Amino acid sequence: MKTFMSRAAFAGLLLGASMLATAATPAPKGAEVFIVSPEDGATVSETFTVKFGVKDIALAPAGDMTKNTGHHHLLIDVDKLPAEGAPIPNDANHMHFGKAQTQAEIKLAPGKHTLQLELGDSGHMPFDPPLVSKKITVTVK
Repeated sequence: MKTFMSRAAFAGLLLGASMLATAATPAPKGAEVFIVSPEDGATVSETFTVKFGVKDIALAPAGDMTKNTGHHHLLIDVDKLPAEGAPIPNDANHMHFGKAQTQAEIKLAPGKHTLQLELGDSGHMPFDPPLVSKKITVTVK
């Protein structure tokens, strides 16, 4: 019986911890994220600079637990936003800027591409509601 109670208590702790781990960070009221440049519809070279902007939220490196802060993730050619309750992926289509960068030089193949920003919290999780920019299209020459 003692073993059963110990296992039940341990299971309860794990369940509680997992629920806390997936709880989304509330987005600060009025917070916005946007792409400063390039402009929607712009023609750019294969290597170009994307400048990021925020309003009513501060930037902080990944891992920094300061309230009302986050960091940028650049979504390239992404049709569907990352899943709620899971970290934003880190791959060729989801670039992480966990040092609180405000711009990045990126290289894309020639053709049309979409760009969108999503702000993540200290653990790369989307805010609730998600803080995403308007999706823009660029043509790489």
